[in-house]
Amino acid sequence: MCGAAVLTSLSGGAAQAGGTSGAASGGSTGATGGAEQARAAGAAPWARSAGWAAKDTGSESRFRGLSAVSRSTAWVAGSGGTVLRTRDGGTRWRDVSPPGAEGLELRDIETLGPRRAVVLAIGEGDASRVFRTEDGGAHWKETFRNTDPAAFYNCMTFFDRRRGLAVSDPVDGKFRILATRDGGASWHVLPSGGMPDARPGEANFAASGQCLTSAGSRDVWMATGGADTSRVFHSADGGRHWTATETAVPAAEPARGVFALAFRDRRRGLAVGGDYRPGEASPDASAVTADGGAHWRRSARPVPAYRSGVVWLPHSRAAALAVGPTGSDLTFDGGRSWRTFDRGSYDTVDCAPDFGCWAAGEQGRVARLEPRLG
Repeated sequence: MCGAAVLTSLSGGAAQAGGTSGAASGGSTGATGGAEQARAAGAAPWARSAGWAAKDTGSESRFRGLSAVSRSTAWVAGSGGTVLRTRDGGTRWRDVSPPGAEGLELRDIETLGPRRAVVLAIGEGDASRVFRTEDGGAHWKETFRNTDPAAFYNCMTFFDRRRGLAVSDPVDGKFRILATRDGGASWHVLPSGGMPDARPGEANFAASGQCLTSAGSRDVWMATGGADTSRVFHSADGGRHWTATETAVPAAEPARGVFALAFRDRRRGLAVGGDYRPGEASPDASAVTADGGAHWRRSARPVPAYRSGVVWLPHSRAAALAVGPTGSDLTFDGGRSWRTFDRGSYDTVDCAPDFGCWAAGEQGRVARLEPRLG
């Protein structure tokens, strides 16, 4: 079923114009007030009918890296240095793992064209690496290996097919930004003078590849936790100068904070997180912004538990998905209220412009969002 038809089937209404743009989350300009509420009401049947359709990957890896190219094509990256790719909607998966990466944790993957992908390995010191393929995973080249024992890279984002960033936990008191201008073929560390000081214990979470996200050609946001409060950092000049704003998502513990961000455009954004420890409560684990992250307000009806991944749905101004180990949620009012529609465990989520929405997680779990009608 094509993208617009799937959206119409799931929402019970006409698909909205717009969608995601390039390698970053984007979309059409947000609506407010009655129109947005009407869309939420019209989309209510979706919460009753949409669900994840599991796809057998034949793998036991935990996939925290995911790139949705379309309803037919997706890439996942995970533990044991595993990278899988499907081109037929998940019926068959090809192992395209980088040679020699078996001992690495791959936590983020970004696709930059039909056959080009960049994958990030996380960890202390030289465990943090970047690999790049230009032929669909048949061959890989290591294009970055961290040499600073204090650095620990967590997430990547790309503005377009050439310009991208990766973020490390603080080094010498400031988050470190790594940049590429050639599609991941080479990388360099940006000057830290425009980065605010990190707070004691503050760090990123490498849970879903979504602690760093971009919209448009220059705006990028970074999520943190672990300190006294969670914060979202914003740069409007491609990562050279940043501001930091506290959010409503609780932190004050090493396991708590904002884990994932999604921006539909340079103003409208979502934050999800909580406490990743099993059995720990995660109140107020979602927040929204309407001014590019200058201010955040807690959701009136937040996600009910820790969530590690979030994405805006294409061709909609107010609908989004959130996922975590205890379930998946939908919002139809721009993140103000969330409703759980699935209890399965997923770590990350991504959507393609043709409404190919995928989720991935532990024990090789991968699924695609499907309408469940009738």
